[in-house]
Amino acid sequence: MKRSFSLLDVLLLLAFVSHTTWAVKGSLHCKRTNLGETRPHSVTITEFGAVGDGVTLNTKAFQNAIFYLNSFADKGGAKLFVPAGRWLTGSFDLISHLTLWLDKDAVILGSKNSDDWPVVDPLPSYGRGRELPGGRHRSLIYGRNLTDVIITGDNGTVDGQGSVWWNWFRSKTLNYTRPHLVELMNSTGVLITNLTFLNSPFWTIHPVYCSHVTVQNVTILAPLDSPNTDGIDPDSSDDVCIEDCYISTGDDLIAIKSGWDEYGISFAHPSTNITIRGLTGHNRNGSGIAIGSEMSGGVSEVYAENIFFFNTSTAIIIKTARGRGGYVRNIYISNVTLAGVDTALKFNSNFSQHPDEFYDPNALPVIERITIKDVVGDNIKVAGLLKGIEGDSFRNVCLLNITLNVTSESSWNCSNIRGYSALVSPETCEPLKESIFPKHYSDCYRLSNHLWSSAHYLAKEMMPDIRS
Repeated sequence: MKRSFSLLDVLLLLAFVSHTTWAVKGSLHCKRTNLGETRPHSVTITEFGAVGDGVTLNTKAFQNAIFYLNSFADKGGAKLFVPAGRWLTGSFDLISHLTLWLDKDAVILGSKNSDDWPVVDPLPSYGRGRELPGGRHRSLIYGRNLTDVIITGDNGTVDGQGSVWWNWFRSKTLNYTRPHLVELMNSTGVLITNLTFLNSPFWTIHPVYCSHVTVQNVTILAPLDSPNTDGIDPDSSDDVCIEDCYISTGDDLIAIKSGWDEYGISFAHPSTNITIRGLTGHNRNGSGIAIGSEMSGGVSEVYAENIFFFNTSTAIIIKTARGRGGYVRNIYISNVTLAGVDTALKFNSNFSQHPDEFYDPNALPVIERITIKDVVGDNIKVAGLLKGIEGDSFRNVCLLNITLNVTSESSWNCSNIRGYSALVSPETCEPLKESIFPKHYSDCYRLSNHLWSSAHYLAKEMMPDIRS
């Protein structure tokens, strides 16, 4: 049912739009990196005895090549070229000022022997391994305290051969938390682009405590039933750009994190300035874009646009719980197309797994200023399941210009949230029914700078219903 508007409503809206600043109306874009700038030094992995037969273990070859290239770090850096072949290896470290380049027919294969993935300390913002107490296996491609690192190629492949790890997880025979495919820690100036990542044992690409990270034009694939094979998980990181990626995995396509309960609160390293654009993908057991559930260090300034999710469990979710603390604020998501999605929008405040018994159950998360606009969807089971925490209402949730073809009778289910809406179909839940315009646009994150993209829809919707 359309909302009925008076002439005064229309005049107020037009007056507001006429005074809106138009200077920032361009789309979000990630800074392009010039891959044509070659490193002055280059070696091929075969020069260090590597054999690309898919059988020979090449861990020492990778380690020795990178050790050799470290001598050029202060001379403009170096490139390690991986030619066509199947290069089996265990975990190896990167260095600063390095380009790891994979030929189009090159495949780096993760070893199926857990001994080839060393155990390292847990992250301080988690206090333990994410799956088990104690340490965790190191990622296949790993680096820490680095500057100026590029992982790229002519659409080569990194295959974690994760099925053995998934079986250990399902049979509960793991001794330590599973490894990621790529993890960079405490690093800055990271570019990952033009590659395919397959079958990660756990989360696929995990920048943690990093700054200025760009992930562009990558494909990430894992079976839809593979456990916890997240695509890209920026974690306690800032100035991260994810652009033009295709992801199909067994869990969240993108999950923004910042530490777990008391450890994340104490470490106090938020994720902020995260840009996501041009993302396409699907899953059956996770979400398209997730924030949390480990968000105790805080998440803010997240911008996502031009998104397409299909045949997916949940499109957009915020996951949290009592004891998390932290905050999620200033989130802006726009231009989203959905097809065959079970739940379009979801706030789940019952992700109650905790690292230990020492968390503070009175540490409540602050969730505020969440704007989601310009969303269309077909064959959607549920429009929104938006559940806050009793005594801790999620506030200033703003929904604008959302049209969903919903197949269930109960399209919205909301509790412990407060906010506003305009042009939402089917009609949203009672806590969000108060109109954004004209009184509440300033409560909605970024709407005061983006009204031109809504004005056309608003005028079209309002004019036929004007009452004299």
